Amino acid sequence: MNKFTKYILGIIVICLLTTMNSNAQSVYSVQIKDDIGPNAWRTLKNALKEAKANESTYFLLELNTYGGALNFADSMRTALLNAAPMKTIAYVNNNAASAGALISLAADYIYMQDGSSFGAASVVNQSGELLPEKYQSYMRGLMRATAEAKGRDPKVAEAFVDPSISIPTLKEDGKLLTLTTQEAVKIGLAKKEVKSQSDIFSDLQISSPDVKAHQTTLVDMIIGFLINPLVSGILIIGIIGGIYFEMQSPGIGFALVVALVCATLFFAPLYLQGLADHWEIAIFVLGVILIALEIFVIPGFGVAGISGIILILCGLAFSMVANDYFDFKLAQPGLLMNSFIIVIGAMVGAIILAVIFGKNILQSSGFKKLVLEDEQRADVGYTSSVQKINLINKEGIAKTVLRPGGKIEIDNVWYDAVALDGFIDAGEQIYVEKHENYNLFVRKLSERKA
Repeated sequence: MNKFTKYILGIIVICLLTTMNSNAQSVYSVQIKDDIGPNAWRTLKNALKEAKANESTYFLLELNTYGGALNFADSMRTALLNAAPMKTIAYVNNNAASAGALISLAADYIYMQDGSSFGAASVVNQSGELLPEKYQSYMRGLMRATAEAKGRDPKVAEAFVDPSISIPTLKEDGKLLTLTTQEAVKIGLAKKEVKSQSDIFSDLQISSPDVKAHQTTLVDMIIGFLINPLVSGILIIGIIGGIYFEMQSPGIGFALVVALVCATLFFAPLYLQGLADHWEIAIFVLGVILIALEIFVIPGFGVAGISGIILILCGLAFSMVANDYFDFKLAQPGLLMNSFIIVIGAMVGAIILAVIFGKNILQSSGFKKLVLEDEQRADVGYTSSVQKINLINKEGIAKTVLRPGGKIEIDNVWYDAVALDGFIDAGEQIYVEKHENYNLFVRKLSERKA
């Protein structure tokens, strides 16, 4: 064998070894150790995207969860089923209950830590009570289909949901199936009992694995923080409080900025998580517009105001749960009611805080720094661009509702005016009683003393 032939063979061997190390030994891992919900789904989705971009051969999902929302669990299950050509590994490190069991069944390999449990997948509400048969039937179908897709026993998978399934060697009749690590390995559901990821790699004969762990980004952490129910409640208080103060003191602007910032922080992460939809944001905005019309344009408080409150309430509450328009069966049972409780509680809290502290906030030194306080008084040389002193005692008509501010017309000229009685309806006859700081103060002509 000449030197040239040896050189070519050496290059071929090196290329083969490089290919084996870069592809066959590549593992992308991610941990999910909380309830199955929007955060867990976002984490898995991003991790799978990164794993495919890295051309990883194995995708390892380390699970420790008691379950969660069925719609997000179904999305995660589907993503794992469609992860080919990557081989997927579910590593149950302590618990894979309910939704966690469904997700694990979608993996090509299941490994379990000693002392772990697997199963108990009936659909329950927030109080742990079983939901009606239609929910259980849907979950049974998901479990069977997932098990069949990966060559596992569909009867065992169904027994995690249905206590009527009889498997005498594993459970009592009438009881849900929950497997220990040893039981899961014995029936072939789990491939092996392990103590660490290294044991998994050894069992799959992955020598010198190139393991890349998924890193949670700052954006993910911020989104996770903002969709926390407590934070959502605080943001709702900011939204309602900002709208309230803006309508109490129109023209200040700062309260409106607070409301807009809080609304953005409330809706944006929910929109990115796939919870809030365009129509939910739209009905919230429409609700705000209706309330503004009720206060500034339409006299009294009636259909527009009540409709506005209902639309704001529904827009905020619907945005917090998964739904297909008004079909909420995709959401975790009880979440819709919880979201309404959070929204109503936050709205009531905002109103109470506004009533108690509203006046003090507007008069506080910190708030006054945000608005213009200086008065351009005539005694120090300032004059208005339009002298209105000659309008005192003049009669005119209210062109808009004065509540208390609005527009009046005197001698075919429109002016800004403030109703001293707090409210004057459009079209009523008025007269000017005084003029201060560029404002005309008016009363109803019918109240003018003879």
